[in-house]
Amino acid sequence: MAPLIEIDGLVKRFGPIEAVRGISFTVERGEVLGFLGPNGAGKSTTMKMIAGFLAPTAGRAVLCGADVSVEPLKAKRVLGYLPEGAPAYPDMTPAAFLTFVGRIRGFSGSELARRVGLAVERVDLASVLHQPIETLSKGYKRRVGLAQALLHDPEVLILDEPTDGLDPNQKHQVRTLIQGMAADKAIIISTHILEEVDAVCTRAMVIARGTVLADGTPAELVARSRYHNAVYMRAAGPMPRGVLDYIAGHPHVAGIEPSDRAGDTGVLVLSIDGRMIDDVVRSVVASEGAQIAELRVERGRLDGVFRDITMPPAPSRPADPVPSAAIA
Repeated sequence: MAPLIEIDGLVKRFGPIEAVRGISFTVERGEVLGFLGPNGAGKSTTMKMIAGFLAPTAGRAVLCGADVSVEPLKAKRVLGYLPEGAPAYPDMTPAAFLTFVGRIRGFSGSELARRVGLAVERVDLASVLHQPIETLSKGYKRRVGLAQALLHDPEVLILDEPTDGLDPNQKHQVRTLIQGMAADKAIIISTHILEEVDAVCTRAMVIARGTVLADGTPAELVARSRYHNAVYMRAAGPMPRGVLDYIAGHPHVAGIEPSDRAGDTGVLVLSIDGRMIDDVVRSVVASEGAQIAELRVERGRLDGVFRDITMPPAPSRPADPVPSAAIA
């Protein structure tokens, strides 16, 4: 069975600026793909080309077998698109706007009313349904935009920052909604919220400078963290002499760092190649009689992986000379 989304060599140039540089990927039914990247990475530009709102300089986007550039109406029938900013007619109410969108989608009568009612229920718009959109908060405007994207129950969803402006409860509601729809659709979500990738995405793609730098499951990306399978350890009292030295000398230990959390007296024992080392740490602690208040294995830090992938390497500089007093 063909993927619901097929992206082949998408390029977008704005004069001398190449915003997107030959991006290719596919999204299968049941996948939720998270687009991650810094501002200006090319995420929104890529999504606009997939949705047919921006013509590519080169390459093609195919939705459910329809090339967006060649068969735009056929492609857009299977697409629900939430662009950045959630544009809508400000003088309309959500009820009027969703009815308008439904009619454009070809619904009428009782079916139109059913579709609008279901979309309103899904994103919890009932309390502001007859209030002008221009008077709504940013979060409610975002939900109006999401409702119009879901109205026709499309097989493909392109959602640019779907939880932008929502409070924590609303974010949880939208994430639960996306999870509930995912099995029958191919969904692309652009987000700056790393926890959102863990919460709803089955796959994550990191984009920077218009190119794909990483593509894998959230677990695969987290496994690239230098803290993956590191052991956090906090002593209940004074640490016996030599315990940290014994641990640091183990061949599977990359090093020991103080915790970076303010006021935390714990340490992080880093693993070589992400291998499990908690048994090593527990063994040394037990043999030396150290009293430990807390010991746990770290999963890894997606924010650190994101920075490592997207930030260009710092220019190298000569190493600082070793002070003569430190030389025996």
